[in-house]
Amino acid sequence: MDLDPDLTALRPLGGFFVLRTEGAAAGPLPTLAQAYADASPDVYGNPLIFRVHKVANALYAPESRVAASVAHQGLAARLWSVALGCAALHDTVPDLDARLMRWDADGSAPDDLWLTHVRPLPGDAPTVADVVLRGHLEPLSAALRAHYRLAPGLLRGNAASALAGAAREVDRWARRHGRTDTAARARDLAAELLAHPLLAGTGTLTGTAFRRRSCCLYYRVPGGGVCGDCCFTRPPRSSPRASSG
Repeated sequence: MDLDPDLTALRPLGGFFVLRTEGAAAGPLPTLAQAYADASPDVYGNPLIFRVHKVANALYAPESRVAASVAHQGLAARLWSVALGCAALHDTVPDLDARLMRWDADGSAPDDLWLTHVRPLPGDAPTVADVVLRGHLEPLSAALRAHYRLAPGLLRGNAASALAGAAREVDRWARRHGRTDTAARARDLAAELLAHPLLAGTGTLTGTAFRRRSCCLYYRVPGGGVCGDCCFTRPPRSSPRASSG
């Protein structure tokens, strides 16, 4: 199935899957490529630092690295949702080249991301991995590690958790609407992507349930607790560093 220029088929899945395509409306917003490359520590000059600061204030995060982890997983989930949703529904994905995507670091889904040109690519797992993992999550992780003390294993776990969460949402929507083919494709793509060298070993996928081998540090947020796929069954009481790998 061909992609329509407005990606309207993703709208029934919810706002987290929606990607705006009105390039002109994005105005002077920076591209994600610019955000990943920005080395400035200025909270109002660097969109990535601004986003982490915004998350920290919203969650009353006790450490900037906790907010950075949550911000990372949130953006990863947005990117996986768009790519996996398109691949499962259309068997094709839009080219999400970071130079084509504008980002409002102060916005929330679906107003945070704009794709300035819809260019279809094959919807197979290797292409989705190139689009999301290579095109976004590698440079995003590098940028966050340059500014915050985040372990590579934590970031890989975040990426895997976000992927599994996106697949689970597609599967639920597809089953509710009798789209068993779409549900099966979402599960198969998730399983293949989680076997990618950049994600292999991050956790265990059973059907649509995922258990990661690392922790995103959300338990350190006041009242946060542990996430449903966390390696911990209860918030640890030992050194906070023990959860970062």
